[in-house]
Amino acid sequence: MIHKLRLAPALYLLLLAACGGHEEKRKQPPPPMVTVARVDLRSLDGGFTASGRLIPREEVAIAPELSGYRIARVLVEEDAQVRAGQVLAVLDDALLRSQIAQARAQLTQQQVASDRARMEAARVAGLDNQGVLAQEAIDQRRMADRSAQASVGVARAQLDDLLTRQQRLTVRAPVAGRVLQRSARPGEPSASGTVLFTIARDNLVELNAEVPEVAMGTLATGDPVKVMLASGASIDGRIRLLGARVSNQTGLSTARIALPVRRDLRPGGFAQARFVKASAAVLAAPEAAVHYDADGAYMLLLDQRDRVHRVAVRTGRRTGGMVEILSGPRRGDRAVLGGGAFVLEGDKVRIAGGKTSA
Repeated sequence: MIHKLRLAPALYLLLLAACGGHEEKRKQPPPPMVTVARVDLRSLDGGFTASGRLIPREEVAIAPELSGYRIARVLVEEDAQVRAGQVLAVLDDALLRSQIAQARAQLTQQQVASDRARMEAARVAGLDNQGVLAQEAIDQRRMADRSAQASVGVARAQLDDLLTRQQRLTVRAPVAGRVLQRSARPGEPSASGTVLFTIARDNLVELNAEVPEVAMGTLATGDPVKVMLASGASIDGRIRLLGARVSNQTGLSTARIALPVRRDLRPGGFAQARFVKASAAVLAAPEAAVHYDADGAYMLLLDQRDRVHRVAVRTGRRTGGMVEILSGPRRGDRAVLGGGAFVLEGDKVRIAGGKTSA
């Protein structure tokens, strides 16, 4: 009986210790609950946007071919619609008219002289070595005939040159299109190489969009593009040409987007392109899985024991709530979405609903 009384306090202490341990376990908080998604291959829509300026597909510069002639008339204004061959401006031909008259008179004189020389040469035909006339005189008449014919050719060439110059004093549109710029003013002297008019050939205007280098590989000629003008109008276009170079300063290349003929497309205006073609499958994850701090972008990944590990990540395009993963995680990795702000490296977590989002 005495031994039983002595053992009771010890047993009582052991029972208290055991109860306390169970209470501590009951007080320990459960692992935090998070939602996760897998890093996987996905076809991201080419939904990125790029801006640029509207430019003519082909800009035709029209300059006079002759210098020193006064501009007599200007027949079109800026924004005019012209056809191929239409007269745009006329230069004063007063100086040429007198030169042409003089050249015609000289041609007539040379033709008369040529006719006389030809008649003189005809009189001595068949008299060679017959003693009627010295051979030297016969040869001189024949040479005079050939020289007169050559002089006629020179005079005719000079007249043709002046007539060609007179025709070139009329400035015509080489192509049909819209007049983008007019710098010709009546009364000013012409200067060879000075542009008087600029025309957008066939009214064709396109968007010169600046595209990031990383996105150039997802584009191809013929891809559809949605173009938004500054006015808010939306136009369907297609990629006509992709740039062959990337700017050293900006890291951007270009995509030339063909647009339908419209009067509200004004070269030099601003527009934005949205590329809508689906790209090839790329490694991607929800945007919510990518976090940022002073060290840059990172993701919280779970290992097989549901413990958190931080991994630096490099991202690419973003569209539809998804982001392209260029480096860091691998396909099939589980990335923490919701609740990631409350977990640290090495923490064990519980997955909400017991499953991982696709």
